[in-house]
Amino acid sequence: MGIKPRLNRHLIKLEQRDGILQVVGGNDWYSYFRDPYHLLLTIPWIGFAAIVMLFDVFLNGVFAVLYLLDANAIAGVEKIGFLEAFFFSVQTLASIGYGVMSPQTLYANLIVTLESIASLMLFAVITGIAFTRFAKSSSRVMFSRVATIHDYNGVPTLIFRTANERRNNILEAQLRVYLMIDEVTAEGQMMRRLHELKLVRDHSPVFLLSWTVMHTINESSPLFGLTPTTMERLHAQILVSLTGVDETIEGTIHARHFYASRSLKFDHRFVDVIHMGNDGHRYLDYTDFHKTIEI
Repeated sequence: MGIKPRLNRHLIKLEQRDGILQVVGGNDWYSYFRDPYHLLLTIPWIGFAAIVMLFDVFLNGVFAVLYLLDANAIAGVEKIGFLEAFFFSVQTLASIGYGVMSPQTLYANLIVTLESIASLMLFAVITGIAFTRFAKSSSRVMFSRVATIHDYNGVPTLIFRTANERRNNILEAQLRVYLMIDEVTAEGQMMRRLHELKLVRDHSPVFLLSWTVMHTINESSPLFGLTPTTMERLHAQILVSLTGVDETIEGTIHARHFYASRSLKFDHRFVDVIHMGNDGHRYLDYTDFHKTIEI
């Protein structure tokens, strides 16, 4: 008997999308409503600006109501209404102080003191979050849409390509590749297992343009003996994780990519992207970066 989908924050839906097992709503900004800090870091910039403006309006509205509790709170206006109290709050919260309106009672000065403390905290939080959003390191690393499996030097080899789209140096780049499959234990318990795939070269001191990644499929390889049909049945997918130091921002960057079993092309090889020009120089052409041909 299966689990009936229902509104339950403890129930997480896993779904196959393009052959890749994914958590529905995972890592999306709207999945962080219970975690305001992560929500403000992941929501799009237009959403972040809208939240800041709405909260600012709401906070000024609250203080405007507090000022209205004292009919003589604000000097410089003939009659205190909501708009006068609201804009006085805006000037106080933003530390503008035109000098036209001012607090004239003890109650008003106490509210101004409270609002100035709230202003310091509000601007500190907004500035910190905005800086964190700007300072987040991001990668522009491209992975080939497919991976190939064919004989290389007489041995079956898994091959895919990756490229640095920024054309700057990624220092001490490190690649880790894993095979993720469903396995059933001797006791009949199903588990999702990760098996690391050893690469011919998993480290590059300087990653500038492109990198052809290779894993030899021998008897010690987790891919040994797996056919396309078997991989489809086991919901196999290959996870690629790349880390390195961006030379420009001097910060660590991360990139990851998934290859579903249907993204593996057997007996295909990638089209060459490095060509020799008539001037004797070599050129890297990304036009055929994702293209493969049958062997």
